[in-house]
Amino acid sequence: MKTIKFLTLVALFIGFTSCSSDDDNSTPLLEIESETISNLHAPQTGGQGQPVSGQFAKFNFETGKTTISDTDWDIAFRGTSIIVNGGTTLGTTDEPNRTREAGVYIANGTMASITSVDTSLFTQDSGTGYAIPTGSGNGWYTYAGPPTHLITPIPGKIFVFKTRNGLYAKVEILSYYKNAPANPDITVDVTPYYTFNYVYQPNASVTTF
Repeated sequence: MKTIKFLTLVALFIGFTSCSSDDDNSTPLLEIESETISNLHAPQTGGQGQPVSGQFAKFNFETGKTTISDTDWDIAFRGTSIIVNGGTTLGTTDEPNRTREAGVYIANGTMASITSVDTSLFTQDSGTGYAIPTGSGNGWYTYAGPPTHLITPIPGKIFVFKTRNGLYAKVEILSYYKNAPANPDITVDVTPYYTFNYVYQPNASVTTF
């Protein structure tokens, strides 16, 4: 009888130790981050038929901030152009070299409805064009032309990014005008100041938001 009790206690101890070990080895997932970035200034010189130049405003999803690093950036803005840190340059003046493997694709829906990543859809910048196309109606915006000359984000366009480190984020651009006025007026509202929502998935190999 004493032997049976002893063996029972040993089995319970081993089971408890095994469970504790499993629990200790499991790493809890980091919380998904959701933020709004306001008034990210992305000026350019030139345009209107003239050569475009000016430093891109680089953004790091991990820190949620702009950066001047040559390598630690995921996306970057200049005028109406948005680039990713993956692929090759288009060759414009002041354009940063791509040093990582970031990519992007455009999903149709809302921030709430885009809940997973399709890893087969990512594209990168190249010598023939950016992964997010430029020009009215081609990528993220439409240009109204005269008399308003307004640049307006296209509704229902969500940009899903693979970051430089192989993680994922999604972005909804809200405004191109400083302080994101509901009814922008080019005579008083200043550009280019991006306001956008983003959701960042900080966990490796997780493809849901």
